Amino acid sequence: MEFQDYREEMKYLRDYLNEQGYLYYVLDAPVIPDYEYDRLNRRLEELEAEHPEEVTPDSPTQRIGGKTLQGFSPYTHEVPLESLQDVFNDGEVADFCQRMDEALGSSAVYSVEPKVDGLSVALEYRDGVFVQGATRGDGRVGEDVTENLKTIRSIPMTLPEKLPRLIVRGEVYMARSVFEEINAMRELQGKPLMANPRNAAAGSLRQLDPKICAERKLDIQVFNLQLAEGREFLTHAETLDYLASQRFRVIPHKTLTGTQAVQEEIARINEERMDYPFDIDGAVVKVNNLSDRTILGSTAKFPKWAVAFKYPPEKKPSKVLDIVVQVGRTGVLTPKAVLAPVRLAGTTVTNATLHNQDYIAEKDIRIGDTVIVQKAGEIIPEIVEVVKDQRPEGTVPYTLPEVCPVCGASVVRDEDGAALRCTGAECPAQLLRNLTHFASRDAMDIDGCGPAVVQQLVDSGLIRNAADLYSLHAADIAKLDRMGAKSAENLIRAIEKSKANDLSRLIYGLGIRQVGEKAAKVLAAHFGTMDALMAATAEELTEIDDVGAITAQCIVDYLSQPQSRDLIARLKAADVNMESTRKQVDDRFKGMTFVLTGTLTRFDRKTAQALIEERGGKASSSVSKKTTYVVAGEAAGSKLTKAQELGIPVLSEDEFADMLE
Repeated sequence: MEFQDYREEMKYLRDYLNEQGYLYYVLDAPVIPDYEYDRLNRRLEELEAEHPEEVTPDSPTQRIGGKTLQGFSPYTHEVPLESLQDVFNDGEVADFCQRMDEALGSSAVYSVEPKVDGLSVALEYRDGVFVQGATRGDGRVGEDVTENLKTIRSIPMTLPEKLPRLIVRGEVYMARSVFEEINAMRELQGKPLMANPRNAAAGSLRQLDPKICAERKLDIQVFNLQLAEGREFLTHAETLDYLASQRFRVIPHKTLTGTQAVQEEIARINEERMDYPFDIDGAVVKVNNLSDRTILGSTAKFPKWAVAFKYPPEKKPSKVLDIVVQVGRTGVLTPKAVLAPVRLAGTTVTNATLHNQDYIAEKDIRIGDTVIVQKAGEIIPEIVEVVKDQRPEGTVPYTLPEVCPVCGASVVRDEDGAALRCTGAECPAQLLRNLTHFASRDAMDIDGCGPAVVQQLVDSGLIRNAADLYSLHAADIAKLDRMGAKSAENLIRAIEKSKANDLSRLIYGLGIRQVGEKAAKVLAAHFGTMDALMAATAEELTEIDDVGAITAQCIVDYLSQPQSRDLIARLKAADVNMESTRKQVDDRFKGMTFVLTGTLTRFDRKTAQALIEERGGKASSSVSKKTTYVVAGEAAGSKLTKAQELGIPVLSEDEFADMLE
């Protein structure tokens, strides 16, 4: 397409990309490939970089802010975001409908909608442009989370009709599919799992870094028009139709008359709740006519014209047919009850997690028991109780195995919890997590060997443990999806380069429990070689600063395992460095702890830490009374403030450099 000038091209790209975004994120009906969208978006970014004065608020490039926020400012809601009175059964629904009919003198018309289990927000538009958004808070004052709301692709940045002012209310949520995808990745990375989609959405929307919020792929269902200057409506249904015409993703809803119709719709939503992409915890019943709402008014707490029907957790009996043990990617043994099929919350349940040995013992769950099952948070099946008077004779208490059911290695109990964990260095169940950690930046730093590539290498049968990385061939890697010859050669070079890493990186990369990056450096510096570390006793390890009794035992347990010794032997045979290459210059910083804060211009953070450690000192990430010096670069924040409050000496970069010399 030919354009008169760059302004015309930029306007065309903005309009076209916004239209495609609406089709993709709101209507779920994309018409162009992702590649084409990304290509055009890149072109718009280039033009905006060349002509920053032409960047407009409605540009799709402005959805993710570049700066990390310092905090959230308060936002006063001009139209309060009221909460609703809860009802719990058909009788209470009938009472509500009767009150409405009596107050209005005729049969009321209702809108019935699913109640999204998320985080309520208000979105404000001026002259058709999104200008501000905030959480509900207490209904009158919330938090300004505008930058994070911009990352939600289904929120339009501009509207077709340019009303002077428009405020809408919606529920931000994380789709179940996204929640499962994120938790699968967090498990692979050894991070704590998110509890449920609602908590995940709330935590994501309150991230101070909008880029993190953007990665969480939040969505929204708009369910109310709060204010519209220049427009008048007669019914709630009209407002929702209008909002849909303005390209909002609007809550599914039905307009009904009569108590029975309302009750049937509430039951239908409950029956089909798993068909929605979002979690729901109830259904909302609202009087549809807006003038009727004015007549009915509100109490001090709730509007009188609406209620929220809360679905109780559905509980049903089932039978424990078996208990099986799964080994997760972090090595944790998780027992699972195999159940006789039972239908709960719209799906057929055939198993329930039993968490750990303590949970099983507390409820005394045995194979053959009749149990009561429900879905925790409407998602995860769980056993609520055992029906003891239906327990068959001959059952015995269940105990988790003492060895890993996958690889046969011994298991240990976490000292800070109830979990049992496999100690096998080559356990197939932990393969993806172990390999991803081994190749990560702070470990062996194998560029291009992230989780997706590791997954492909494992699935294709090319690797079964970390040592197999060093026998890969570029020709085999090039056959994998989205790799090609050049990517394969780059990966082989990165693997080869990692052989020369310092011993500390290898120790950290092995994934020994309780041994982090700093402990690995201490161990490498103290012992000098892998052989010396493998020969060390727990007593010898505890004599080292920063190595406690628990850490020492974890090291000894790991290095005494046949799987661990086999892995290290294979790495050594592949010419992976087994010696410390980092020499201590002197001990001038012995006993000193440094904290680096702000932006350093003369040193990068890693280099500065290495310089401190080479002179016998320690680099810490937090300021305390034990801190010796704080090295403050540009834009130093709370750490500098805390150092000043504690009276800890603060060094500039130049002063730090003088100490080094």
